[in-house]
Amino acid sequence: MQGWREETVGGHPCDLFEPTEPNPNGYVVLYLHGVHIGRLRDQPRFTELFEEYGLRVVGPITGRSWWTNRICPEFDDQITTHQHIFDNVLPYVRDQLGAEPPRVALLGTSMGGQGALNLAYRFPDTFPVVAAISPAIDFQKRIEDCEDETDPLLQMYEDPEAARQDTALLHIHPLYWPRSQFFCCDPTDVSWYDSADRLRMKLGSLGVPFECDLDTVAGGHGFDYYNQMATPVIQFIVNRLNSERLRVV
Repeated sequence: MQGWREETVGGHPCDLFEPTEPNPNGYVVLYLHGVHIGRLRDQPRFTELFEEYGLRVVGPITGRSWWTNRICPEFDDQITTHQHIFDNVLPYVRDQLGAEPPRVALLGTSMGGQGALNLAYRFPDTFPVVAAISPAIDFQKRIEDCEDETDPLLQMYEDPEAARQDTALLHIHPLYWPRSQFFCCDPTDVSWYDSADRLRMKLGSLGVPFECDLDTVAGGHGFDYYNQMATPVIQFIVNRLNSERLRVV
């Protein structure tokens, strides 16, 4: 699709979108894909919005890594996805695109949605703006129900409890959080809605500011729903990046 190309960053493939007229503020969206490696370059609706708002997009490809700070042999047997993002992807964004946090927003879908939240909760100063569509937060359930012996999660975690301890819900700090976060999940998404609702309740009980949409029904889990939510999600990202730019430290 026009505007997209594939680069190699840190020895791994990475999608890059360059709009016809980049946003004058140099905003970049870092997109974390889902477990089936659905790429936004194949989604016209997202591409239209990136073009409309002049957003450059960087989408590293990491296999079924779950975007955690654990070695995933399917991705790389030497570095974790967190190390890849900090050691390779963000330097690429800085050196090649001239952008640095906080002008870089996190966006993720499904596996990548929980990964985006996980990263933002651990490093809110680096990623103060994050949006997650259908975040697969309770990924320990995938280990509990796993019938695929090749699933990387079986190599990354010794048991479901170890995985649960590494989920986004367990990395929320009551006094240290991303200033702008949005997440959404279709109520008919039987696999992941409950954990999104628990995230809503936990953030609310801690008094952490957030926005969410857990009411819109648009196809369950997958790109039918992601595309339906694309407009409010991208508008949220742009508005909050603008707020970060104007923020007085």
